[in-house]
Amino acid sequence: MTRSTVFAPFDIVEGDRKRGIVLLADHARRDLPEEYGSLGLPAAEFDRHIAYDIGVETVTRELAAFLGVPAVLANFSRLLIDPNRGEDDPTLIRQLYDGTVISGNYPLALKERERRLDRFYRPYHDAVGAMIASVAQASASAPFILSIHSFTPFMQGFVRPWHIGVLWDRDDRVARPLIDMLAEDKSLIVGDNQPYDGALRGDTMFRHAIVNGFAHALIEIRQDLIADRQDAVAWAERLAPVVDAINRRPDIHQVKRFGSRTGPL
Repeated sequence: MTRSTVFAPFDIVEGDRKRGIVLLADHARRDLPEEYGSLGLPAAEFDRHIAYDIGVETVTRELAAFLGVPAVLANFSRLLIDPNRGEDDPTLIRQLYDGTVISGNYPLALKERERRLDRFYRPYHDAVGAMIASVAQASASAPFILSIHSFTPFMQGFVRPWHIGVLWDRDDRVARPLIDMLAEDKSLIVGDNQPYDGALRGDTMFRHAIVNGFAHALIEIRQDLIADRQDAVAWAERLAPVVDAINRRPDIHQVKRFGSRTGPL
């Protein structure tokens, strides 16, 4: 975890916007602004999955480099506020996460909640929206949005067998070929909407892709496979030709509204 008195809520990785791809990393980092201290937690908690998606920053930056495309990364820990939740989601600012009480989030005044939305959450989503609009303009077509996450190998006593999961709602234009191509490697266990369901109202994909009819998917890579930098780079290298092939499919850069399993848009 790093600290700075001047805290940027997001980082932009530049790339060729004409390629029509936007990479996102909602949980790339575990940093907190100086004024929040450690939210009352010992430093070791920031090495855990509750603080950030381990390995994702490296995977995202390297995948962006392999493909030559732009990316937007959130710079703040999900313990401060979770950018992959809707503003009305009860887990937007967690007070308890996988057995850890986040004392700096309890009690949380409404004014402080709004402060975190205004200083961190909304600027990140504004940056995501601006990047998507810029890529759409530069490519003269609907963009392909890929969100990169990672998941802990063990959760609530359950050993998760998947190496990678592909999350999606109703639009399978990216998810289906992505699952199929990854599954060609017989050494991989590929989850279809595992270890989570891709239908989450108000999350990043819902907000920026589903409501706009943009082709998209969210991938979850198991954290023990990308915790080491060398392994994270290898995963980015593995994903690059798959993402590139999907980007060349004729229906990927069309606006198509499939709706959501969460209800009317």
